[in-house]
Amino acid sequence: MFSKILIANRGEIAVRIIRACRELGIKTVAVYSTCDKNSLHVSMADESVCIGDAPASESYLNIPSIISAADIMDVEAIHPGYGFLAESAHFAEICESCNINFIGPSPENMRLMGDKVKAKQSMKKAGVPVIPGGNEVIEDTDKALKYAKKIGYPVIIKAASGGGGKGMRICHNDVRLASAFVTAQAEAEAAFGNSDVYIEKFIKKPRHIEIQILADEYGNVVHLGERDCTIQRKYQKLIEESPCPVLKKKLRSKIGEYAIKGAKSVGYKSAGTMEFLLDSNGNFYFMEMNTRIQVEHTVTEMITGVDLIKHQLAIASGEKLKLKQNEIKLDGFAIECRINAEDPDNNFSPSPGLIEKLNFPGGPGIRVDTFIYQGYTVPTFYDSLIAKFISYGSNRKQAIEIMKGALGEFVIEPLKTTAGLHSDILSQKDFINGNYSTGFLEDFLDNKK
Repeated sequence: MFSKILIANRGEIAVRIIRACRELGIKTVAVYSTCDKNSLHVSMADESVCIGDAPASESYLNIPSIISAADIMDVEAIHPGYGFLAESAHFAEICESCNINFIGPSPENMRLMGDKVKAKQSMKKAGVPVIPGGNEVIEDTDKALKYAKKIGYPVIIKAASGGGGKGMRICHNDVRLASAFVTAQAEAEAAFGNSDVYIEKFIKKPRHIEIQILADEYGNVVHLGERDCTIQRKYQKLIEESPCPVLKKKLRSKIGEYAIKGAKSVGYKSAGTMEFLLDSNGNFYFMEMNTRIQVEHTVTEMITGVDLIKHQLAIASGEKLKLKQNEIKLDGFAIECRINAEDPDNNFSPSPGLIEKLNFPGGPGIRVDTFIYQGYTVPTFYDSLIAKFISYGSNRKQAIEIMKGALGEFVIEPLKTTAGLHSDILSQKDFINGNYSTGFLEDFLDNKK
């Protein structure tokens, strides 16, 4: 196991990694930007280094500065968390060239699975069900129109190197496709530095299901059940739960087996997530793979009792995976609400600033992952996520009620957050009954207007 690592991230995920390292006896080095000097992860780490000014491009995305900090602090490894450089194959290669362990998959894995077209090709070759279409880059509008005719409308345009809804357009006819194609290419180029897009069949009213896996360098792979990430706004997840309320044991096992099969086919190593769309008839299709720890890893930890960060560290240090598939049991239900510093009543505009009053929820069945505190100033430069509330119950109804109670206890002034929106969603009949798809939140918000 490592004796000292650097965490190339900020916020709640940096705090989460520090806590796991403490329990393993690993020393930690926090890096921070000038505006993050008072952030919780800086004070919690054993050592800290300022790596640049507030903009991410000058700090958390500044590879030379991060590598210099790692060299000066004499660390053995770097944990990238999620976001920023977590899925940068280039960064992983630089770490390797500097004899620093990258706590994550190989650069080859990241490049292959980070390219949505190549990832689908690989999974199709491995026998994993994939969404019709999407097996090649579409260069121009004429080819796009021919391709859409071949697989049939509705279709969706997606960025080959993307995620988070950037470069995505749903099209129901030729007119819409012709107007959206060039826009999607331009958006993909601006967001990811790569204008490549592909087209696949649009699955109507699906659920977004993801399978958490752990894989070591010796070919051992396990899955830890699924997370339902269907409640989204503009392809950004807001609420996640595990297990999925409509997934039966037999289907869960089947999707899990395909996730393992897909990971093994590319020689994957580390924590990772295989993402699928589930239609109303119980058919599922591989969508993409996230080659990192995810924001919503917490709900998996709550129902399995498995510390994913600790296993990720152990795998990166060369240890064999100690878990066996038959040892992994799903117990109870967990729900995560992402608390963002945004104003839902003002088109989700950011709400940064000084926290003058703060009270977090507590009690049995509640976990809070955060980095903020009373007197802390939420900066304007980064993602709006300021906390994650995770509830656990012996059944789904109990988990919902515990979460509603936690959201009611939460006080943060004068900032606006999504906590009230979460309470509203959890009180909706369709959510309570598990009767929802990826369009649920848009419909809910439209009906509130």
